[in-house]
Amino acid sequence: MPLNPAAFFLCTVLALFAIVRAEDPYRFFNWNVTYGDIYPLGVRQQGILINGQFPGPDIHSVTNDNLIINVFNSLTEPFLISWNGVQNRRNSFVDGVYGTTCPIPPGRNYTFMLQVKDQIGSFYYYPSLAFHKAAGGFGGIRILSRPRIPVPFDDPAGDYTVLIGDWYKSNHTTLKATLDRGKKLPFPDGVLINGRGPNGVSFTVEQGKTYRLRISNVGLQNSLNFRIQGHKMKLVEVEGTHTLQTTFSSLDVHVGQSYSVLVTADQPGQDYYIVVSTRFTSKILTTTGVLHYSNSAGPVSGPPPGGPTIQVDWSLNQARSIRTNLTASGPRPNPQGSYHYGMINTTKTIRLDSSAGQVNGKQRYGVNSVSFVPADTPLKLADYFNIEGVFRVGSISYNPTGGGLYLDTSVMGVDYRAFIEIVFENPEDIVQSWHLNGYSFFVVGMDGGQWTSGSRNQYNLRDAIARCTVQVYPKSWTAIFVALDNVGMWQLRSEFWARQYLGQQFYLRVYTSTNSIRDEYPIPKNARLCGWASGRHTRPL
Repeated sequence: MPLNPAAFFLCTVLALFAIVRAEDPYRFFNWNVTYGDIYPLGVRQQGILINGQFPGPDIHSVTNDNLIINVFNSLTEPFLISWNGVQNRRNSFVDGVYGTTCPIPPGRNYTFMLQVKDQIGSFYYYPSLAFHKAAGGFGGIRILSRPRIPVPFDDPAGDYTVLIGDWYKSNHTTLKATLDRGKKLPFPDGVLINGRGPNGVSFTVEQGKTYRLRISNVGLQNSLNFRIQGHKMKLVEVEGTHTLQTTFSSLDVHVGQSYSVLVTADQPGQDYYIVVSTRFTSKILTTTGVLHYSNSAGPVSGPPPGGPTIQVDWSLNQARSIRTNLTASGPRPNPQGSYHYGMINTTKTIRLDSSAGQVNGKQRYGVNSVSFVPADTPLKLADYFNIEGVFRVGSISYNPTGGGLYLDTSVMGVDYRAFIEIVFENPEDIVQSWHLNGYSFFVVGMDGGQWTSGSRNQYNLRDAIARCTVQVYPKSWTAIFVALDNVGMWQLRSEFWARQYLGQQFYLRVYTSTNSIRDEYPIPKNARLCGWASGRHTRPL
């Protein structure tokens, strides 16, 4: 169904009036979301395409740009897109998850108005409803530094988005039905690179030049190892933070995470394997791409290089080696190390324990014994309009309860401008991955065993990496520090997609009693209203 130019123009005008910082540039995107046949593993299945593409088109932007993204839903069911790592400063209304934003009905459009305020780096977008992520609808996001802000490495000769992830041959509707019946998903069927199976994708390089690869794990549940035959990778950026430039032969990328590496084409001119394989699994899934030299004398040869498989200590040591480059500028000209997070006293400790079990005879997952159930109204709208009965602040504890798993619409209340410690505790035999929308946090510690107050003695209080997604190793813990400087309703979730779908998520309500545009933008004038918020009126700016 074609887009309505008049509707798009109207939404654009509303967006221009709704965003305060009119001096920052605008970038406009017009997306049509459709179903289409895809064959990523050689089997026809129903994919979700954006403007006919699988994966979807990249979003290219610069720090502080205003992004006006008009999304037309040509599917037969409601649809939403969320922005993994884009912080939506002071505007959780457009976060694109059901806890904050009404779905786009079939045959309708919605214009997202985002500002990549004070951000740089590599991220991605994804569909957040109905297990749509298993069908596609994702794509890369890159936020470049402003020209006057120095970057701690020379401009690369090329800049490539590399989306990796595990994949099923079954349609997303079949997978969703399995979960709705209370069953677990089987092991995935394969691994994709940019939506393609073995040797289905190629990146062309010129000998002697250096290239940037922005690698994101957009998969559903598996940690992946990324490597390039005969080449080293220099890590330079993690989810918006310039890193110490450490060289790796392979890199673990856990579900939901994004990394930037520099690769120099310094080998003899031929083709080389790019290899992605699953980690911590008894059965190893592997796929390949091709690093193609423009002066190539021949195709790839020999077996693809092997990588780590189930070694947890190897991965833990690599994770601990990833540090912030304290002298490099971030999105602003001041050095990243000028924010001395280790000298700030935390005001609260939140301990989060993953929960799994049966509720009413069906498989469920939770946090601190609560398995999240979506309300009939987005929580942010219910909060804004003071609609009672939709959720209750405090419906999830700040600490593990040790009780049995139960269902609730879990919302945890925290104060605006507090500086808190969150400890993720993993009693299971799998590697977990967690993401906090709207924020970047400092990964101050991770180790095996049970976390105690004495674990703080080993925290990195100087140059811990700041990011938005973090792994927790089996029977281990990971601790983060978060400055709660972004008012709103923010999802904290498992990046294992079946687990978040079956309740392993909750919302962090960052609250202030003041009603100032300095703290939070008003509800967008084009906001969709649904559930108990239907028919209400937004306040004028």
